[in-house]
Order: sequence, then C-alpha cells, then structure tokens
Amino acid sequence: MNIDGKPYRTIWLAADGRAVEVIDQTRLPHAFATVRLATMTQVADAIRGMTVRGAPLIGAAGAWGMALAMAEQPSDAMLARAYDVLLATRPTAVNLRWALDDLRARLATLPPAERRAAAYARAAEICDEDVATCRAIGSSGLPLIEAIARRKPAGARVNALTHCNAGWLATVDWGTALAPIYRAHDSGIDIHVWVDETRPRNQGAGLTAFELGRHGVPHTVIADNAGGHLIQRGMVDFCIVGTDRTTRNGDVCNKIGTYLKALAAHDNGVPFYVALPYPTIDWTLDDGVRDIPIEQRDPLEVSHVSGRTSAGRLDSVAVVPDGTPVANYGFDVTPARLVTALITERGICPASEAGLLSLYPERRTHQPSPREGGEKVARSAG
Repeated sequence: MNIDGKPYRTIWLAADGRAVEVIDQTRLPHAFATVRLATMTQVADAIRGMTVRGAPLIGAAGAWGMALAMAEQPSDAMLARAYDVLLATRPTAVNLRWALDDLRARLATLPPAERRAAAYARAAEICDEDVATCRAIGSSGLPLIEAIARRKPAGARVNALTHCNAGWLATVDWGTALAPIYRAHDSGIDIHVWVDETRPRNQGAGLTAFELGRHGVPHTVIADNAGGHLIQRGMVDFCIVGTDRTTRNGDVCNKIGTYLKALAAHDNGVPFYVALPYPTIDWTLDDGVRDIPIEQRDPLEVSHVSGRTSAGRLDSVAVVPDGTPVANYGFDVTPARLVTALITERGICPASEAGLLSLYPERRTHQPSPREGGEKVARSAG
C-alpha cells in the first residue's frame, strides 16, 4: 500500500540485511515513523507494546524475531529461549504460534551454522505468503460485495461496517477484512465504510480510518455503540471483521466488541462476514468460548486516551477518576452460529467444521485437543 506515494509493507528487511524495520503503529495516525528492530528482544517488545499488531503481522514479526535470535546465537538453547519469549508476548493471536512452530521445526533439524540463513529465508517467505494470501482473500470476498451492489437500487451506495483494524496495517500488506473492500473500491463499486472507533486503543478511529483515507475509500468513524443503531435503521448492508483466532468449528475470536456487532447483525438479518488467512485457524480447538485464551491488557488502555492536542502535541489524558479499578479484556468470542460465512484465501465457506474442511480437506486427520488453548484469561502487559 502507498503512503504519500511510496509503497510500504508493514515489516521489511533493513537495507543492511541484518535487522528488520516496521511501521510504528503506536504513533499513527498523527505521526508516521518507522522503527529498526535488531534483536529478538526488541521484536518481542514491539509485539508486546503493539508497535506491530494484527494477528498476521504478529506472526510475521515473530518469524523475524526467531531469525534475529539465530543471528545472535544459533544454538539449541537460544532457539528454545526465543520461542518461549516470543510466544509469551501475545497469547490470543494464533498466527504467532503458527509462525514460531514453523521456524522451530525447520531450524531444529539443521546444524547451527545453517540456521541463520534458513531463518532469514523462511521469515521472508512467510511475509511474501501473507501478502499473496491476503490478496486472495480480497478476491474471494469481492463477489459478495458485487452481489450486494447489484441488489441495491440504481445509484445507491453499499455500506459496510467493520470493527478494529483488519486492513494492511494488521498484515504484511492488503489486509483481511479490508482486502475485499479495497478490491470493491478499486473495481468502481461505490462503497462506504462505517468504522467503529474500537475502544480501547481506538484502532478503528486511528488505523482503519488512516489507511482507508490514504486509499481514497469513503468512510465515517462512529462510536462503538452506534453500530447497532445503524444496523437497525438499515444503514448497514453487511458487516466484515477480521479475527485473531478461529476454531475448527467456526467460533471467531476478535477485538472486544465484535460479539455485540454480530448479535445486532443477526437480530436484523444483516450478513456478518469474517475474513481470515489459513494460519488464523486453530485446528486444535473446537470451542472458542471455553478454550481461547483472552488477554487482559494494561488498564491504562482503558483509563487513558492518546491523541493530538489542539496545539499539535501528541499526549495522553486520563478519562476516569484517579484510583478507579479498570478491567481491560482485549478480545471476545463470536459463536459460529452468528457468522454468515468465513472468507479465506481458498474461498468462502460456512462457519462450521464441515465448512472449513471443505476448503482445507488436508486437515481431516487432525483431531482437536480439548483445553489445548490454555486458560480463558491470560495477562499481557503493554
């Protein structure tokens, strides 16, 4: 995607071929800056502190973290340490575990002298695969939007509603939920996006609005609680969101507040789509509400709001009384029964085990492991 006419991915190998560079998403939308990450520890801090965020991008960053660890010390002990440190940064997004498992399995069979080169090559491949996968998700979802547009009266605009940020900033490029919207806009469909502000952290108001605006897609930021009203009034043609983990039976874990939008959509007969790449599917779990670990994050994300002052200064202000207890659950789970369809790089399917297996038949032999997801609430500072 382009920023002021320059093409960017969200993560890339630095010019010196040693470190990686990323877009610092904690400073968007008011300041565009990049950060150099030269060590595995710096990558872990960037994931934990949400300098990089979004399930696919977290997976790509984790892969580069393993590569940087091998550049530092390609020993078995470092391989194990890097895996554990990186995995602990964000417990909900399964793409991170997928990428770390992939790197660990490949590197463990190699002699230490070959691990650095192999890790760098595989991390680069994972990034390229993510771009191709997200582009394919856009192609899969475009016909759904085209069909909605055909059913609208002549000259009527298609209205989508999305929650959090599932665009190119959440992936290496293109995005998941926003990829079909970009494809629809680029093909000439008059499409407008209602953008939930997505408290806490305001990833919708800051990140989704930023990238839609830079691409020229008409959009309007709304308070999170306005979505149900708009759906009820017929002002939303479809909802589309991303996901940080989807179980084999089609339960969807996404940014907190997604479940409420799915309930409103279901109550009013509005399609509710979820877009995801294959690494986001957790084939080991068959009950999202029971088994997916939910991060309880830093209370400051709720008690404080960051933004730009009228004087142009970036600052953070408190919005609750001093000493007020704050709970900050980062995600919720939308049961499969509320999901109209899943949009993947291989096509569209019902949100069910049978639906997913119709697109991924190679997974038929893999049986779920109850409770493999760990405890229901996992704490993650930052």
